[in-house]
Amino acid sequence: MTNISTTFDDILSCARSLIVAGGYNGFSYADIADVVGIRKASIHHHFPSKVDLVRTLVARYRKEAEAGMANLELQISDPLELLRCYAGYWEACIADASAPFCISALLASQLPVLPEEVGLEVRAHFRSLSAWLTSVLERGARQGQLQLISTPRAEAEAFMATVHGAMLSARAYGDPKIFGVVTGPLLERLASRTL
Repeated sequence: MTNISTTFDDILSCARSLIVAGGYNGFSYADIADVVGIRKASIHHHFPSKVDLVRTLVARYRKEAEAGMANLELQISDPLELLRCYAGYWEACIADASAPFCISALLASQLPVLPEEVGLEVRAHFRSLSAWLTSVLERGARQGQLQLISTPRAEAEAFMATVHGAMLSARAYGDPKIFGVVTGPLLERLASRTL
């Protein structure tokens, strides 16, 4: 039973890396089989189709992100610090190349060509992240810690777009430091204690 679980996880991990490197259409089951060291039939046993694989991957990714955000909430009460930690997580992942791009953001750029089942999971991730950011921004504004120039929901969407755009810029320039160059001013603007 342990091998089945490990193989399942290995397949998902490999698919995630391959999607970040080349997008939805940038890999095949043969690529995964080569990397994981299994037969394509073994992949089909766990995931009958590529749609099943990527849908499962994005659903798991969303649950991991939700768990990460919930864990942050348990450790940090300051809304501005929560936003800094969220951006800092991505800044560190981009710098050390452990997770250089949000899988859902990457797939969102391919929505017109993605199977609908995958698109539904990608949209669910965005809705979940937006809801969390909105709640953080609402609390920050209510507590007088954050300076909003629009509604918390609009600010959440702008924050999310800035973070994802910063990932794209860091990738385009081949420079992880660009992420902080883009996100830093947004965090400074949100701080109500502006200089």
